[in-house]
Amino acid sequence: MSSINEQQPEKNHEDLHGTTAINKIKELADKANTCFFCTSLNKGQAFQTRPMSIQKVDDEGCIWFLSASDSEVNAQLKENSQAQLLLQGSSHSGFLNLYGAAGISRDKAMINALWEPLAKTWFTEGKDDPRITVIMFVPREGYYWDNKHGNAIAFVKMALGAVIGKTLDDSIEGKIVL
Repeated sequence: MSSINEQQPEKNHEDLHGTTAINKIKELADKANTCFFCTSLNKGQAFQTRPMSIQKVDDEGCIWFLSASDSEVNAQLKENSQAQLLLQGSSHSGFLNLYGAAGISRDKAMINALWEPLAKTWFTEGKDDPRITVIMFVPREGYYWDNKHGNAIAFVKMALGAVIGKTLDDSIEGKIVL
């Protein structure tokens, strides 16, 4: 019995490296806006996870966050910088799983660059709140699942495939290596 991927008439696997990988990270992170940020990965126990807002993805593929100095995520990253991000761009596509390392800083220029008015909900003194820190996540590797041509075309191909009894899937997936 062959796998469903072997029944595909189109290419549905592509590993991404370098600039292509960075562009895919930027594309999917921009769609997602938020992620699950996972820490405590190497303790032999359940990792810790929480939702976080993505503030920026830079030209090297690094993902930036604002965080409180007294937060659990900061404490856990000080103990172990290894982290995992889980992103979902839409209910049907744009999935991304990244592994890498995260560092914490109090760089005022970066805080100013990442600041948005809603952040005052957590940092009541604004940009000058003494608790505000910046987390920079540097991805090392990951895996993505997406559509090649968007959700509308993916749906049409799936519907047509169901009618004619063929696997017509617009999905694409692969490793991300930086």
